[in-house]
Amino acid sequence: MAKRDYYEILGVSRTVTETDLKIAFRKQAMQCHPDRHPGDTEAETRFKELNEAYQCLCDPQKRSAYDRFGHAAFEQGGGFGAGGFGASEGFGASMADIFEDLFGDVMGRRGGRSGGRERGSDLRYNMEITLEEAFHGKAASLKIPTSATCEACTGTGAKKGSKPKTCTTCAGHGRVRAQQGFFAIERTCPTCHGRGEMIDNPCPSCSGSGRKTVERSLSVNVPAGVEDGTRIRLAGEGEAGVRGGPPGDLYIFLSVKPHPFFQRDGADLYCRVPISMVRAALGGEVKVHALDGTEIKLKVPEGSQSGKQLKAKGKGMPVLRGRENGDLHVQLSVETPQKLTKRQRELLAEFERESSHETHPEEHGFFAKMKDLFGG
Repeated sequence: MAKRDYYEILGVSRTVTETDLKIAFRKQAMQCHPDRHPGDTEAETRFKELNEAYQCLCDPQKRSAYDRFGHAAFEQGGGFGAGGFGASEGFGASMADIFEDLFGDVMGRRGGRSGGRERGSDLRYNMEITLEEAFHGKAASLKIPTSATCEACTGTGAKKGSKPKTCTTCAGHGRVRAQQGFFAIERTCPTCHGRGEMIDNPCPSCSGSGRKTVERSLSVNVPAGVEDGTRIRLAGEGEAGVRGGPPGDLYIFLSVKPHPFFQRDGADLYCRVPISMVRAALGGEVKVHALDGTEIKLKVPEGSQSGKQLKAKGKGMPVLRGRENGDLHVQLSVETPQKLTKRQRELLAEFERESSHETHPEEHGFFAKMKDLFGG
């Protein structure tokens, strides 16, 4: 059976550029890749056909020969080795190259070996602050146990005067390739564990890790207006990287202690203030201390009921990264008098006898509605 034209297989013209050729191959190879069609022999055959065509046309020398002589250029005596096209390379090797070409960018393996220089881990520190500290802000000093770069070997892990050597098993790539049937499988090098380097003379100070555990003192500024759960990031203050790699970050998670007087909702503060029945009835004022230390006088309207809210504008929490403050909301709670004297009882009884629906409109209105609803 005669072979199909390579250009026809890839769906391109004979004047196609190298870039467009690669794009066309990628598009079709992704569609018929055997992994997407398990057990489909036609898809496997199609993929092999695409691979063969691309391997020829992506090589300038082979493409030139194919343009002049067609498939005959790769037959016995055609100048490219006995055994037909690709016999010198082996189909498995070309398949591995194509697989890496297709998926290498996605898997992040391009760009050569990493040399074992891994980024350090991020650290978390939980800090508890008071509501007053959240209001004013705070400069805090922290002591954090962490991994720091070993000074003796400057993070290389090798003894002073020596250097890490390239791993002979993976040639410094950190990964080894093994052929398993139809596919070439890549895995972490078992000798260097993916670092790409070996240390014959490890640093005695850090045992070759390039890091040492130390306790560091750090200063952190907690800005005014932070809320419970706020996260502060200190870049580069986490654990040191492996073998001189970049350090991780330190994340400080803030929790605000409950306040005995104030409750918080965003930038607004709320508090409950008990007042006497007489002050609620006749009106007056209440004095409240705000978090900024000032004393606030709020007017209590005549006839105030429990639950009545008074507002002190701008006396709440600072808005984080803003210039304004929230408000302070004061909720009145009318207190019923207790342990009355005989005279006080007499006065209250006299007041009750002389009261009317105008004196207690809510009470009278409630029972009037109940009477209308249930009768009697």
